[in-house]
Amino acid sequence: METSNQSLAAQQNSAPKTSKFCVFALEPFPELQPGDDLAGTVTDVLTRTSTELQDGDVVVVASKVVSIAEKRYVDLASVTPGTEARELSAKTGKPAEIVQLILDSSDRYFLATEKGPIIARHTLGYQLTSAGIDRAGTEGAWLLPVDPDASANALRDALIAFSGAEVAVVIADSDGRADRRGATCISLGAAGLAPLRVTEHAEQGGRAKRQEESFTDMVAAAAGIVLGQRGRGVPVAVLRGINFTPSDEGVASMIHRDL
Repeated sequence: METSNQSLAAQQNSAPKTSKFCVFALEPFPELQPGDDLAGTVTDVLTRTSTELQDGDVVVVASKVVSIAEKRYVDLASVTPGTEARELSAKTGKPAEIVQLILDSSDRYFLATEKGPIIARHTLGYQLTSAGIDRAGTEGAWLLPVDPDASANALRDALIAFSGAEVAVVIADSDGRADRRGATCISLGAAGLAPLRVTEHAEQGGRAKRQEESFTDMVAAAAGIVLGQRGRGVPVAVLRGINFTPSDEGVASMIHRDL
């Protein structure tokens, strides 16, 4: 019986537990211009604010600044809407050029209501409102990073080299859900922490039950409380005190590919 209890305890402790944590924004943070060095800007802010990263910190970065650094801007004047885009534009009220970018960036879509929003499956595998297209005034739009996990890895490497601390990085994006109004934050890319938190426990009869939580999404949502997704102008936050399993699997590893 003692061996069985020890085995059960090991199962229940299969995922690191967190009892408390703190989150703070890196601010003031300068406005990035296309092609700017994101890692260099983050380290400059760390230096100016006398902020020292610690082992186990999770640095959460808004995807828009990653897109800006990677020059993912599209001039809407260069976009020619097709028939499907014009029809969707008439239904949803979205500019036809934006709708065309949504179609170009996705392999399928549906409307959450008769008039939208457009929920699209991005070619990267994510199901996102408007395929993650972010308006840039009336003349342009920002596309998602080309490879969010690779972007997270590059930033993590730079932060570790700068600080000497073993940190993790999550790239977050604001997104809505088809069944409700409002937006939350989800993860698009990650480096240094497992995207899924797995727990196992025994049910009656001794059968083990395995559960998976989208851990990097929870991290993104926690950081979203202070991130400037809606004009606050703070695109980077640090979560401290969260326990996690180190991993370089990335968010792409938990995406369903057969939907």
